[in-house]
Amino acid sequence: HETSPTTVQPASNHRPNACCFCWCCCCSCSWNEDRERAWRASRETKLETIPNCEACAKPSPEEVRGWAQSFDKLMKSPAGRNVFREFLRTEYSEENMLFWLACEELKNECNKHTIDEKARMIYEDYISILSPKEVSLDSRVREVINRKMQEPSSHTFDDAQLQIYTLMHRDSYPRFLNSAIYKSLLQSVSRSSSES
Repeated sequence: HETSPTTVQPASNHRPNACCFCWCCCCSCSWNEDRERAWRASRETKLETIPNCEACAKPSPEEVRGWAQSFDKLMKSPAGRNVFREFLRTEYSEENMLFWLACEELKNECNKHTIDEKARMIYEDYISILSPKEVSLDSRVREVINRKMQEPSSHTFDDAQLQIYTLMHRDSYPRFLNSAIYKSLLQSVSRSSSES
């Protein structure tokens, strides 16, 4: 079942009775079933395109201590995001950070074709109820996204991104600050700075 995602996408003109959003899995038409099979086959390939970690320099002790002062400081630091993402992985909620990062990447995109492509990939990976990496969003935000997906833009997921950011801030961040991951990093950077 080696299937390339670029070769299996049916042309839209093969859908005589097209319904609202076939690409978003809200119906059971045969075009959607074909697409779902192709999507499942390409799932592993898509996730490989997400970098394991952001490239960043080793954080200073001041920077690491600063992450405890504010969630914004943590999220603005590539090293902070990497450590927080490692923590989220232990809580099985890494998709929240991956979704947030994908939205940030989409916001920096200008090419209309690339925006469409990335928006659909984000939808399939994080919004679709069929996705194993679906993020937790309320119904109002989902409705807004479904409307915006008719003409995706670089800001299609802004409401959802804010909701996930808030969820990470309120829910995961306090636990992160008390986690062994954060405490051992804090100790290690403090120790290495006192040695030098």
